[in-house]
Amino acid sequence: MIIIGVNAYHGDASACIVVDGKLLAAVEEERFKRIKHWAGFPVEAIQYCLNEVNLSLSDVDHIAINTDPKVNFMKKVGFTLKNRPDFRMIFDKIKTKKQRINIAAELVSAFPGEVFSGKVHYVEHHLSHLASAHLVSPFEDSVSISVDGFGDFSSAAWGACSGNTLSVDQRVFFPHSLGIFYQALTQFIGFPHYGDEYKVMGLAPYGKPTYLEQLRKVVHTNTDGTFKLNLNYFRHHNEKTEYQCASGSPEVGSLFNQKELEELLGFSIRVKD
Repeated sequence: MIIIGVNAYHGDASACIVVDGKLLAAVEEERFKRIKHWAGFPVEAIQYCLNEVNLSLSDVDHIAINTDPKVNFMKKVGFTLKNRPDFRMIFDKIKTKKQRINIAAELVSAFPGEVFSGKVHYVEHHLSHLASAHLVSPFEDSVSISVDGFGDFSSAAWGACSGNTLSVDQRVFFPHSLGIFYQALTQFIGFPHYGDEYKVMGLAPYGKPTYLEQLRKVVHTNTDGTFKLNLNYFRHHNEKTEYQCASGSPEVGSLFNQKELEELLGFSIRVKD
């Protein structure tokens, strides 16, 4: 059984290959493109994985991608009807969805002369995260949690997992996201580039929780373990936020409401790219 796993159309695009249950190769596309956090469809990474095991695309039985654009459809419709966000934002989401469900066309273009006759599996984003933690752990039973920016219209998911059975017991849906909170505040304090969050994480131990009470007004926790953002401080829920992959390098537009955060925190940092 030959399986290729793909992370595509987002920062850090990558691929891996599993043969008879064993992971034999895995690599990020940036290693070949030489562009940090390269985003898109990882053709070079897939080819590398195939070369490592002396196989061709026609030998592959299954391809799994870590997204399923069809899930949470009613949640998406409900949010759109209730909040009526910027039409450009809706158009952007539809365009991205069409791109992600067209894996077959990507393979034909990327591997001319080779025929993939296997099956493509669209695996819900957070379920992919839970699987990557639980299934490779030494534990038969676990509580697994995924906290992200957004994936398939939710930002967090957790549940009890046993053996090969993964259970999602609770989710947090768009527009509430700890990933967006972290990224937005990272931008606000002067780190505007995709992936800069690790710099803030590295600096955090040297600081003091001076703004803890103010930030409690930005993120609210609920008794059931879920959370909500105070959306007055953000733009991602009702405006088109730029997300571009110029030359494969992700660029994310401003996610925060400048005026509201300046008033809350009492300072402003303006950074030129």
